[in-house]
Amino acid sequence: MGSIRAKAIEESGKGIVTAVYEPEAIDIPYSRVIDEMEIINNPNIDAIFICTPNYRIPILCKDGLRAGKHVFAEKPPAFTAAEIEEVIAVEQDSGCSLMYGFNHRHHGSVQKIKQIVDEGSMGKVLWMRGRYGKEVDEDYFTGWRAKPELAGGGIMLDQGIHMLDLFLYLGGEFDEVQAMVSNLYWQINGIEDNVFLNIRSSKTGICASLHSTMTQWRYIFSLEVFLTDGSMILNGLKTSSGAYGDEVLSIKRNRNKTNMHDGAFDSEERIVYHVNNSWLSEINHFMNCIKENKKIKIGNSQDALSVMNVMDKIYLKRSVED
Repeated sequence: MGSIRAKAIEESGKGIVTAVYEPEAIDIPYSRVIDEMEIINNPNIDAIFICTPNYRIPILCKDGLRAGKHVFAEKPPAFTAAEIEEVIAVEQDSGCSLMYGFNHRHHGSVQKIKQIVDEGSMGKVLWMRGRYGKEVDEDYFTGWRAKPELAGGGIMLDQGIHMLDLFLYLGGEFDEVQAMVSNLYWQINGIEDNVFLNIRSSKTGICASLHSTMTQWRYIFSLEVFLTDGSMILNGLKTSSGAYGDEVLSIKRNRNKTNMHDGAFDSEERIVYHVNNSWLSEINHFMNCIKENKKIKIGNSQDALSVMNVMDKIYLKRSVED
């Protein structure tokens, strides 16, 4: 992730990578320091990017903000909502920008969905359904993601959080949560391999259903948004691995309200996104907000808090059992 961010910074032309802390012995084309605090405390560095195991993220966010640095951090933002609230308190005192890498918001397909939802051209959102899954092998056990004290959770916190964030991005706040958390296959204590989630907003009535899994033997990304006047279905996601297939958005507008239930419609617009510009889009947003002294609009600390408020409820039963 650090390499991806560094490449995007250079491509944007809006920043220069001046120093990297990387504990592994890898070949990198940047100045390398032996301690992360050399970067955080360097008065000539304006912003830091935190691409670390999960448990380090909130700690380094606070350190960076206290040092007067703008901070971009990977997801998940923390293990709990309470940890995010601590970061927000430091952020408010610092006067610096803080942004989290909820990268999926920046995919062209998602931006198109968001545009249609916001403009209201297809009416109001009724419900959403998301499926996001992959498989892991025995090598998973050798990494930090299989250690609950370092990862904080399993597939939901690692990957499903992206789909949950999209639900919040498109549907607003959700305050009613039902979740089943399972580690039936890999059976790692504190690391779930499946989450089945239903959420609802008591304010708007919007409902959403999510399945996050690491026992998906055929990789899948599917986001369905159904509205009063049609539907938008996104299947696949453009990634460097190509594992999730083509990124295809199908937009179906109801023919008319009197015949909307007969299965007929004027036409279905099908858009294929061949290029993933999400990494560059994120960097541009972060850098532009800093240079123009504007608040982070996409992926800010309040977005992070909203996600973790739901995540706390998802993991509540597991916490009680532990």
